[in-house]
Amino acid sequence: MKSIFQNKLASIVIACLSLTMYLSGCTKAIIEEPAPNALPALTQTIRYNPEVQNIMFNHCTTCHGGNNPSAGLDLTTYQNVRQSTELGTLNQRINDAANPMPQSGLLPPSERQIIAKWIQDGFPEN
Repeated sequence: MKSIFQNKLASIVIACLSLTMYLSGCTKAIIEEPAPNALPALTQTIRYNPEVQNIMFNHCTTCHGGNNPSAGLDLTTYQNVRQSTELGTLNQRINDAANPMPQSGLLPPSERQIIAKWIQDGFPEN
């Protein structure tokens, strides 16, 4: 009787070890995916008109335009946007999470990337 129990116990242990070894060998190859926030690199030249101008119109000119622009900053023209960008104020404010512009929250990363590429490209107008 003792021998039968030992044989069954040994069989169970061997079966468990075999199953463990089999399952540990079943792994999937890990494929690295880009980070969810990673943006594809912009390869084309970014121009003020239409790319940057559209961003300014959609997010900035409601406050920074018209007869009495907020903070005296009019962002309705190429010259004004370029000047603000060359001074560093525009790029600083659109990337400042603690004090974002627009005040509703930071621009989407893709639009901030467009502005950064426009700066890198030397502020082309058209």
